[in-house]
Amino acid sequence: MKKHIELLGILNIIYHFIEFLVGVGFFLFFPSIGLITGEPIAMGILTIIGTLLGGFLLVLSIPGIIAGFGLLKLRPWARILALIMACVNMLSIPVGTALGVYSFWVLMKDEVIQEFSKV
Repeated sequence: MKKHIELLGILNIIYHFIEFLVGVGFFLFFPSIGLITGEPIAMGILTIIGTLLGGFLLVLSIPGIIAGFGLLKLRPWARILALIMACVNMLSIPVGTALGVYSFWVLMKDEVIQEFSKV
């Protein structure tokens, strides 16, 4: 199961890093579209939308990246954080759902629970 834990850590880092980049993209892209239009109302609305969506994705991605690194180092807190992130990931169909199901399958096994408890 160590290989599954390692793979899950890597998958969490990759998935949430991509989510992080998308969040940064929202921060930069939406206000830029508003500037291109030259309309003050469009600028304001697109800036708000970009800030909210980008901020939301950034807030969700950072704990996932931390959980991934924690899983690679077999930290006990990382298992709990990864399970919480798996619940959140389930809402992101289809890739997040697949990652969430795999997370539950790996992290709820008795041998994995014992592995994290002895560290």
